[in-house]
Amino acid sequence: MKRKSSLVSQQMSSQRKNMALLAIISLALGITIVSQAGLLAEAVQRIFVEKASFSSVYLLLGILLAVMAVRTLLSYGNGKVGLHMAATAKTNMRAAVLQKLTHASMPSTLLGQTGGKVSIALDAVDEADSYFSQYMPRMMEAAIIPILILVVTFIQHANTGFILLFTAPFIPLFMILVGMKTKNKSEEKYAQLAEFSGTFLDSLQGLVTLKIFGRAHRQQQKIERSSLSYRDATMGILKIAFTNTFMLESIVMLSIGIVALELAIQLLVFKSMTFHTAFLVLLLVPEFYSLLKNTGTAFHSGRTSMGAVRKVEQMLEETSGESMNANDNEGALTSDGIDVIDNMDRVDRVSKLELTHSGDLSLPPSIVIDHLRFQYAPDSFELKTGRIQLSPGEHIAIVGKSGSGKTTLLHLIAGLLKPASGTVLVNESPLSQYEETAWFEHVSYITQHPYIFAGTFSENIAIGARGSISKAEIERAGEEAGLAALIAQLDHGFDTFVGEGGRGLSGGEKQRLALARAFLKRPAIILFDEPTVGLDLHTERVLQSSIAKLAKTATMITVAHRLYTIQQADKILFMDNGVLVDSGRHDELLERLPQYAEMVDVERKGRVSS
Repeated sequence: MKRKSSLVSQQMSSQRKNMALLAIISLALGITIVSQAGLLAEAVQRIFVEKASFSSVYLLLGILLAVMAVRTLLSYGNGKVGLHMAATAKTNMRAAVLQKLTHASMPSTLLGQTGGKVSIALDAVDEADSYFSQYMPRMMEAAIIPILILVVTFIQHANTGFILLFTAPFIPLFMILVGMKTKNKSEEKYAQLAEFSGTFLDSLQGLVTLKIFGRAHRQQQKIERSSLSYRDATMGILKIAFTNTFMLESIVMLSIGIVALELAIQLLVFKSMTFHTAFLVLLLVPEFYSLLKNTGTAFHSGRTSMGAVRKVEQMLEETSGESMNANDNEGALTSDGIDVIDNMDRVDRVSKLELTHSGDLSLPPSIVIDHLRFQYAPDSFELKTGRIQLSPGEHIAIVGKSGSGKTTLLHLIAGLLKPASGTVLVNESPLSQYEETAWFEHVSYITQHPYIFAGTFSENIAIGARGSISKAEIERAGEEAGLAALIAQLDHGFDTFVGEGGRGLSGGEKQRLALARAFLKRPAIILFDEPTVGLDLHTERVLQSSIAKLAKTATMITVAHRLYTIQQADKILFMDNGVLVDSGRHDELLERLPQYAEMVDVERKGRVSS
């Protein structure tokens, strides 16, 4: 609840001038409402009771029309101020969401479905509109105008004033009871919407895979179920809205009826009041209840909006967290999040953030893996290591059977996961002491499936730049990555458009583009998740040559799936069932580690037979 009051109050405090303007307009509106009722009562008194001629009330009717016009303009102005407040608040909240996403820690950034985040950043923020455009203007009116009407009513006829005082509290009491239910239903609605959006986006992105495996129909059913859940949540809110409207109308009609009965008795039976007073009070009473009723309706919309605001707050809280509550296996962190977000954050950065620690990462650092322990969830896969020293500029390979923890160890070294115990020392200092943004300035992560954005080759390569760069630097990086032959075949060269996700590019071409980003960045640490798997021999040799050139000025750590590619590595880390069993050079492990020798022998026989 603290986050809610903090977020809303932050938006309101930034709009104090608008709130003051709302108060002034509401006060003026209240005066025009009372004036309109007084003028109308006076006109009816003169024309129908005193039988005055129309010529004698022309001026009075003219003033009445002017007051009605002013009231209309003030109501319009109140609405415009509310819309302006809503637009400003939505802009601020959406900016806060985007800022949190771009500056969040890597684990928290990778948490959750992309579709859900998009839904909250767009739909939930838009739904907050009602709180500022309707609820706040109506609440300001309800805080001023009914009190003004009540004072005038007490002056004219105290009995009616007491009836208003007695019946009016039933409306806000009912508003509070309904509002609490509305808020819960609204949060449920946006949870369903986020789930639906995430499922829908996942299905679109993986549609080809679904078709290949014959799962498209089943996924369609899943989307349908998610859509129906969202429909049910929305209809639940509408049900509450209709109930709210019915009850408010009932309370208002009953209250006006009681006032009208009391006025009739005073006017016709006891003859204790004049027609002018009775008619004036009768005109003011519906205005009084109408304001409260409109406030009740706006309150319902405001509580619905607060459910949306709460989802935004939850997203801000999640992206602010430092831990990742993941239940996936070691391959849970894929290239779609790692290389992309790291680089995109750097494109829009105005000034480079410095390390909070004094360690220098401009040169290849030394890295120590010091007794790491990590679990994705209790009673699940657990990773354990001893203490391993990785020297600056070394080529390190991580090998082991599938599921042995290779990628998990790589993510721990990269800082994408945080160990339950132990630490990664970089230049003799814990990795946790380095500011994350500055740390990733010196790291490149290249996976088997790097993400390619919709744009030109140049724009995609430029994502790797730390600051402003020239076209010549981009082209040089592309050539060093082995893209020269491909670019030469294209009519527009580096300005050739590449489809979203790299449509139109082969796996090897995507890898070369990712390497070009790294050449432009010139990182001190390069992390590879065996990018040459699945490529033809010629493409693999081109990439291996480029990787070797890039690794000359960096510490390189590779998750290796094919052992013949890393036999010249300075150090090989062998993983088995989550445990870092041993480390050493290729020939050393062949002699003292039977599991490694067996893997090498199996791979050698496989290559010969193929």
